[in-house]
Amino acid sequence: MPVKCTRNCGNNAILKRPKTGDTLCKECFIYAFETEIHDTIVKGKLFKPGYKVAIGASGGKDSTVLAYVLKTLNERYNYGLQLFLLSIDEGITGYRDDSLETVEKNKDDYNIPLKILSYKDIYGWTMDDIVKQIGRKNNCTFCGVFRRQALDRGGALLGVNCIATGHNADDIAETVLMNILRGDIARLKRCTAIITSGGDTIFRCKPLKYAYEKEIVMYAHFQKLVYFSTECIYAPNAYRGHARTFLKDLEKVRPTSIIDIIHSGERMQVKSSVKNQEQRNCTICGFVSSQEICKACILLEGLNRGLPKLGIGKSNKVKNILNANTSENAKSKDVSSSKIAIDF
Repeated sequence: MPVKCTRNCGNNAILKRPKTGDTLCKECFIYAFETEIHDTIVKGKLFKPGYKVAIGASGGKDSTVLAYVLKTLNERYNYGLQLFLLSIDEGITGYRDDSLETVEKNKDDYNIPLKILSYKDIYGWTMDDIVKQIGRKNNCTFCGVFRRQALDRGGALLGVNCIATGHNADDIAETVLMNILRGDIARLKRCTAIITSGGDTIFRCKPLKYAYEKEIVMYAHFQKLVYFSTECIYAPNAYRGHARTFLKDLEKVRPTSIIDIIHSGERMQVKSSVKNQEQRNCTICGFVSSQEICKACILLEGLNRGLPKLGIGKSNKVKNILNANTSENAKSKDVSSSKIAIDF
């Protein structure tokens, strides 16, 4: 016998939501999904009328759904936002070049302006080049650090107030687990925050914070959204993959595990003696950093000197080198001569 939709609309249910247990039909699921994201935006006070918002667009399911939903809610509830798509081309042959074609289609379908920045233009390196130097063990460190700063650079170029990223509930729960397993108390304190600071006055937010990955896929399917589903060719060796596997096993036993972990992270009390490092601007590139010299500049200097592993871990060698170079060039301050800078 068919199961009826929990909302008593009279239709047969086609799915059961893992975090609530509700059985919903297609129309009621779409309405519930969009309404929950709207509630997240309103309760989190993510936007103000007149904000310029850059959507971090990779062409994947999360960013594609985020772009579509933000456009839909912006028109439905009159947020008064000016939306942009911001894509970062890491230079991964057979992956990012293909996914950017999807972003281009999203630009046309949603009528949202698109800006693409590449690692090659910003740093002088592609991820393919970096992997040839560092191998596949630590390549995600480089990509993550460079990508975060590249988004800040893109946001500054577009003059936005906020960068909205497609981090979903699964992503955040994985990050909580990773920080617990690594004993990274400082990051554990802020990894569940829905709003985080970024470059200059640009902040970041996660409108999909409470949206399950499964439901994002279902929403994209029901709305017939076009997205790129191939995994990064360098990702299988990432530490996050182990946390993801563990989380999926937990979810099989307890479907609410994902949201439970997020709520645990939100309520976790961290000793006051554990303080986050003060935000400042990097003395070399000028972008936001928790140290005098940002991690991106440290990693880049190691690459440029033929010592790619120099910036991995907590080594201070490259910092000393950079400090020495900064002192020698303090008088000139010629940003255009730096390989790190990009001419906007």
